[in-house]
Amino acid sequence: MAAGIAKTAGGENGALADLAKAKTTFAQAVSAAEAQAGGKATKAELEGERGKVAFGVEVVTADNKVLDVKLDAADGKVLSSKLDQAVRGEEDGD
Repeated sequence: MAAGIAKTAGGENGALADLAKAKTTFAQAVSAAEAQAGGKATKAELEGERGKVAFGVEVVTADNKVLDVKLDAADGKVLSSKLDQAVRGEEDGD
């Protein structure tokens, strides 16, 4: 059992390695995303991709738009901010 836990904790999904690379906290990332989008965060996650680590934060604005804000986990800078794909698809279908 311990071997299975160690294997998972070693990060087959890389979660521990991603966390070790992040110099920005979740709270800092959420605060920066809310400031960028002018709304309230509803979801945040740490994402590792191509050796880089970023926070993905979903923010709902005052006019009820849902934005996906991506921030560099190393320095907290906003990398992108765009309308949520699922929301955009629903609007296109109306």
